[in-house]
Amino acid sequence: MSESKLTKKEAEFCRWYAKLQNPKEAARKAGFSVMPEHRAMGMLSKKSVKERIKELEKENAADDNLIAAGLKRLAFGSVSDAVKLILSCGGENSPDIDSLDLFSVSEIKYTCGKGMEIKFFDRIKALERLGEISYGDRAGAAASFYEALERSAAEKESVLADG
Repeated sequence: MSESKLTKKEAEFCRWYAKLQNPKEAARKAGFSVMPEHRAMGMLSKKSVKERIKELEKENAADDNLIAAGLKRLAFGSVSDAVKLILSCGGENSPDIDSLDLFSVSEIKYTCGKGMEIKFFDRIKALERLGEISYGDRAGAAASFYEALERSAAEKESVLADG
């Protein structure tokens, strides 16, 4: 769906709504200062706005999956390549750096002749954040809220049509 069907404020509303899942706040951030709730409900009844929000939510879900994959790698990944690097410590049998998996390493300090210090990312924090993503289920709650808004808008349209 192209954003060309949307006004600049509608496109901004879609972006904020996909991020916040709060119609009133999204309308405010998009620049609707007068009756933002009313404006949000009006926009959510438009097909082009709903389509754009769905596209943005899919993009956000893909980002969440990428983040979750990285956190899993930090939390459960091997540190054996980092240990190989420490044990070799610049000697003759140093492994090829490009072939090492150092994803979980946050910092490396090497002092010539004195050794090497390697710091790792915090696995506990990675697990906590992964739990927030996995069990937060904000997408499910947001989808049901969005469906309720759609039903409400459809009922309003049918009442107005019956006049």
